[in-house]
Amino acid sequence: MARHHHLLLLHLLYLAVVLTATHGSIDFRADLNHPYAGSSLSKDEFITIAARASNARAARINARLARILGQGLPAVDVPLTPLSDQGHSLTVGIGTPPQPRTLIVDTGSDLIWTQCQLLFRRTAARQRGEPPLYDPRRSSSFAFLPCSSRLCQEGQFSDKNCTRNRCLYDDVYGSAEADGVLASETFTFGVHTKVVSLHLGFGCGALSAGSLVGASGIMGLSPGTMSLISQLSVPRFSYCLTPFADRAPSPMFFGAMADLHKYKTTGAIQTTSILSNPAMETAYYYVPLVGLSLGAKRLAVSAAALAIKPDGSGGTIVDSGSTISYIVEKAFKVLKKAVLKTVRLPVVNGTVEDYELCFALPRGVAMSSVKTPPLVLHFEGGAAMVLTKDNYFQEVRAGLMCLAVGSSPDDFGVSIIGNVQQQNMHVLFDVRNQKFSFAPTQCDSI
Repeated sequence: MARHHHLLLLHLLYLAVVLTATHGSIDFRADLNHPYAGSSLSKDEFITIAARASNARAARINARLARILGQGLPAVDVPLTPLSDQGHSLTVGIGTPPQPRTLIVDTGSDLIWTQCQLLFRRTAARQRGEPPLYDPRRSSSFAFLPCSSRLCQEGQFSDKNCTRNRCLYDDVYGSAEADGVLASETFTFGVHTKVVSLHLGFGCGALSAGSLVGASGIMGLSPGTMSLISQLSVPRFSYCLTPFADRAPSPMFFGAMADLHKYKTTGAIQTTSILSNPAMETAYYYVPLVGLSLGAKRLAVSAAALAIKPDGSGGTIVDSGSTISYIVEKAFKVLKKAVLKTVRLPVVNGTVEDYELCFALPRGVAMSSVKTPPLVLHFEGGAAMVLTKDNYFQEVRAGLMCLAVGSSPDDFGVSIIGNVQQQNMHVLFDVRNQKFSFAPTQCDSI
């Protein structure tokens, strides 16, 4: 498959870098590759694949949290979908001299890792259609991290052990599993003369289960110890995702360049809090979602149903790697009932194309002609994210319009604000001050 072809990605990537010495901050802009840039798939095909992958990711997230909580999960059939099927990516150079590789940008992961020619293995896992593996033997800046390093000591893994003073790890993503060794390396962001090189700890590893398809690894941006944000003490970052169907690059900003006031918005900038999970350290950005409205009508969804429970389950996260959104079953039933009353179209019975609610469009009528009220996400403090039709419905194929919101288990499930809801919405994570801001924005114009 020609997806994420290496040369095409290099042409798609434009990276303007400003290195600021003040307070030791590192400020830069990166343009993210669309998950299906260079793909021969039709829009209908990749929207369907992304929804399937999004369901698998939601199952992975809930399984990980349940495992941490010691609750366990009933047997769930999680499809083995590629981790890249709904994640935007960034092309970076790894090593000295730089070896260009493409990493999935993920706010729900902390470990930065890439598949590589492991020095302690004869071979590394290869996936059909993927770029060459990073080879540490070709780099003068590669070094193993000792077991006494902070990343080895504080990193959250499914399993880790120390052999010959090397920190070996195994991490499970649900539909994928990766193992490797922790190391340090120079990562270069940018092309031509506009570049910045950063020294980062990362995982030099391989997938032992699952696939990436077109990407080399993951660039973790979560609050966790091993992420790019934590390692470099980046005070804030933001991104603005272009409409999923457009396949256009999406701008991302780090440090001082992540400032919503610097860029033209199409609506007011609003702010709420970033929350910490009270029971555990997690790799997610929680926000205080307290209610939902459909149009002017506030729905009968309590803030308690959406809140993080004392045992650490539940709550709402903002996720760059999920395509559709999820809310706990109790709230989803209320939303579904309201949508059914509002959308005067025939319902397609059963689950269709991995969506839980779909409508049949009249022959020859496109979704763009259907009128629906905005879906409003209400946050603590009064902030409200107003979602237009294109931010909560998708035209999965001609004649089929589906709600881009699914359900999550009531007893332990987490609610997720996904990519579709973030389209043409500039979102900012102020990590230092624990604030989450957002503003409607024409993302391809900034």
